[in-house]
Amino acid sequence: MKFLFLTDDHKRGTNPANRKDHFPATLALKLREVVEIACEREVDYVLHGGDFFDVPAPSLSVCADFLEIYQRFPVPVYVVPGNHDLFGHNPSTLNRTMLGFVSRLGIVRLLGREPVYLEKNGLRVQLTGQGYHYDIDRRDPKEDYVVRKRDCDYAIHVVHGMLLDRRSFPGPFYTLIEQILETEADFTLAGHNHLGFPDVASDGKYFLNPGALARLSNHPSELTRPVQVLFLDLSGSTPYLEKIRLQSAPPGEDVLDRSRLEEATFREQRLASYLAEVKSAASYQWTDVRALIEKIAQAEKLEQKVRDEALRRIALAEEALACGEGEEQFT
Repeated sequence: MKFLFLTDDHKRGTNPANRKDHFPATLALKLREVVEIACEREVDYVLHGGDFFDVPAPSLSVCADFLEIYQRFPVPVYVVPGNHDLFGHNPSTLNRTMLGFVSRLGIVRLLGREPVYLEKNGLRVQLTGQGYHYDIDRRDPKEDYVVRKRDCDYAIHVVHGMLLDRRSFPGPFYTLIEQILETEADFTLAGHNHLGFPDVASDGKYFLNPGALARLSNHPSELTRPVQVLFLDLSGSTPYLEKIRLQSAPPGEDVLDRSRLEEATFREQRLASYLAEVKSAASYQWTDVRALIEKIAQAEKLEQKVRDEALRRIALAEEALACGEGEEQFT
């Protein structure tokens, strides 16, 4: 049984501010190559790590152009929702998003904690997923990353969360691989962290993230990192893993605007200075409204239902703002 894993392609009809090329056209080329790889390697299933779209409700023209490519996959495509696929990071809004609509059409299949069992030539694989939600990487990581293996040869868990191989930056919420080593999944496939990380193997279990298919940020590492997909072959006596670099992905320096990178660095320095001043003057240094609500709820000892209601209303507000708004045409 063979799998192909990709993540974070962020389909959209407009250019990110730091891109010099035509992002939708470049992404379309990469996705067509992914389809070719799936056909050449004769994979049985395609797995997607989330952020299928860049916004929860993109225009129909953008969807049509990209979904036409996805329909060329000759095998089922399983997806977990990413934070960009949801209104307000709220999984309950999924049925009102474009990803939810696409899944109802049968173009993709949504993965959840309820296992899906796949069988071929006597091999049985357990497939589970954990989409993004507000508390991921904030609560006990075992609730989202640890799964139990039942009545199967291999277990694969796909998750859209900030899984890291080592501590690399302070501040944002993340989960370290060392915190979830008790999982029984043979393969934990992660999205969300666009830069990816080197393959990690521990006690016969693998933790993998090939990085995002899309380059959206002007992080310096985006200039040099490979754009790739992960091929997983379970047909032999031992698993075979291979990261396949996309030939259609232009070099980072050809598509990322260095001048904007320098401007962003300057802005980050000024922002860091500003936040330092705010931190010294007040007890709340959070800029994300959801994180601010969490901090206030903890400080004021508010009930969980009060926090959840505030987050629900934020999701509704984001959805209301998105209604009637469209993106640019693909061409």
